[in-house]
Amino acid sequence: MFSGIVEALGTVAELRMEPPGCRIIIREAKIAAETKVADSICVNGCCLTVVEQNGDTFGFQAGPETLARTNLGELQPGNRVNLERALTVGGRFGGHFVSGHIDGTGTLVERIDQGDWSTFWFSVQRSLAVQMASKGSIAVDGVSLTIVDSRKDRFSVALIPYTLTVTTLGPLTVGGKVNLETDILAKYVQRLFEAHNWGL
Repeated sequence: MFSGIVEALGTVAELRMEPPGCRIIIREAKIAAETKVADSICVNGCCLTVVEQNGDTFGFQAGPETLARTNLGELQPGNRVNLERALTVGGRFGGHFVSGHIDGTGTLVERIDQGDWSTFWFSVQRSLAVQMASKGSIAVDGVSLTIVDSRKDRFSVALIPYTLTVTTLGPLTVGGKVNLETDILAKYVQRLFEAHNWGL
């Protein structure tokens, strides 16, 4: 379980093909020093298991399902990624509950910059839009954000200068793809409505 509060920006050091998947090697010295094999780390919002740790790098294996359903399949050496280690029992909790299980991707269709502040509009599949509501929570590339406006095929978020500086969202340009995880409560509410049609 994660909070959507990004701890650090890592850099993709290497991509190794391991058909049908690949190994993603990330460089980030501080997290690497405190990480061991089998730890869970959220990479751009996607929960991955550490399979190797070497100096200032650590690596993950990503299967074809993960590569196809997230933006991890588009990573290239040198790309930056958002990193967050799993929550610890008794620790402080900000953001919102994030599982690290990506529901789908969105595409940045409009970016409105006002000085150091920005409003982003993302296009989204309708199957995900039904799980979104104004003032609800959304994880965008692992970043816990509050939805400003939610429509049937897109939603907006307002980003403060700090978030734009310390996450991968700052450099994002129109056309960029992001990983999305809707609020877990919305999934259960939707499921309850669906269950009414089961004739139980």
